[in-house]
Amino acid sequence: MKKVVISTLAVLIACPAFAGPNQNSSWQLFGLDPYIGLRGGLGYTNVNVRHNGHKKSMEDMVYQGRAALGLEVCDTVRSEIEWSIFSKAKDNKHFGDQRVKVETKLQTLLWNTYMEFGSYQIVRPFIGAGAGIAFAKMDKKVDYVGKWSDDKTRFSAMGTLGVTFDWERIAVDLAARYNYVDIASGLHNFGGDLGIRFMF
Repeated sequence: MKKVVISTLAVLIACPAFAGPNQNSSWQLFGLDPYIGLRGGLGYTNVNVRHNGHKKSMEDMVYQGRAALGLEVCDTVRSEIEWSIFSKAKDNKHFGDQRVKVETKLQTLLWNTYMEFGSYQIVRPFIGAGAGIAFAKMDKKVDYVGKWSDDKTRFSAMGTLGVTFDWERIAVDLAARYNYVDIASGLHNFGGDLGIRFMF
């Protein structure tokens, strides 16, 4: 897994070197302008866990990194495929007379669409939505009882609000995001990230 992540990041970092200063780029797909995006940030993860007839929220702060390949459909609309990796979320709570430790590992693969607003050339707010799949692994350990692991691929959805700073060949995005994953009784991630897009 580490080799795949390192190789992918190396390609994404190297690709902007091919983006020339010429406004009329030859890197087009059916007349649409492609881009690569790299994003990172911090979020709050909440996963609802049931045990022994009780339901509680397990919470933790997590780091999140994202890589995206997309197309600018027009001046105000863009669409992309985005792969996200979240750091491990850990928490423990008492469910009745038992203490339960939960660790959650998460990755998502989403198809996102964004729409920008405003007539400004450089600074424009945007909204976005996405849907796809999540690769989630939840480890649950109960003191003096045992440990269980649940590895699932489930539905995931994303909503975002943000602002973009567009300099034609490079854009910086500042966004607040919400991710939902259909595991346990629902996993919710609220976060913010800063990203950079390289247009070709």
